[in-house]
Amino acid sequence: MARYIESVCKMCRREGAKLFFKGERCYTDKCAFERRSYAPGQHGQSRGKISEYALQLREKQKVKRVYGLLEDQFRTTFFDADRAKGITGENLVSLLERRLDNTVYRLGFAGCRSEARMMVTHGFFRINGKKVNIPSYRVKANDVIEIFESKKKTAKLAENLKAAERHGMPEWLRIEKEAMKGTVVRLPRREDVTIPMNEQLIVELYSK
Repeated sequence: MARYIESVCKMCRREGAKLFFKGERCYTDKCAFERRSYAPGQHGQSRGKISEYALQLREKQKVKRVYGLLEDQFRTTFFDADRAKGITGENLVSLLERRLDNTVYRLGFAGCRSEARMMVTHGFFRINGKKVNIPSYRVKANDVIEIFESKKKTAKLAENLKAAERHGMPEWLRIEKEAMKGTVVRLPRREDVTIPMNEQLIVELYSK
């Protein structure tokens, strides 16, 4: 799988929004986006007029980077959303939120989505009693996500849960901290997502 190895803070600056790639650091004054909120590069502070296509492309790139997907993965998710009943843009957001790596992050087990993806890949979790190590696995309503007993006693995990308590829990999830177990109360809706995004621009881009 392709891997981005440069500064992730540059991606926040390029998209013009804080994407929380570095977990708790992004909430402090050490955040690079807070210090330099303009695009990286020699001409970052002197960007000209942006075309309609550029707006659509940047929105797609931003959402794709937030959830850590490659282009083919993102396009496949979009087509799944387009085939499903309902509004395509809202379906897309719901499908992205339902990814296991994102759900683990939302529950507070990981400090950022890349850490959540690593934990899932390394077999930290089981869903409804069965081990799942696929980050793109889509959770369903009433799924129970729990950490294997041997993985529970890590300092980093306890630190992540404390940070998540400060930032709040989405209404579609419920966490049992002592048991280190989370439950998908219902499927996520568009209003549950606080990331600044305009999914309609993505729909328009793929509809060309």
